[in-house]
Amino acid sequence: MTMTSDDVIAVLGPVDKALVAEVIATGATQAELAEAFAWASNDEALIGEGRRLATGRVAALVDLLTSDEEELE
Repeated sequence: MTMTSDDVIAVLGPVDKALVAEVIATGATQAELAEAFAWASNDEALIGEGRRLATGRVAALVDLLTSDEEELE
């Protein structure tokens, strides 16, 4: 099922409409977005737990989320 703007905001909080549109365009699920958000927020903790690096849509979402952070710096 395709995510809505509300689904994206439920995971990420208030974000730019362009980012919401990009996230929805990936075709990812809300669970995939939540996983990507966890990776983007604290990848060292997930690696410490022995989790494999993100792949597929989750990896694409991580790239979207971290590129947005890099633009702010």
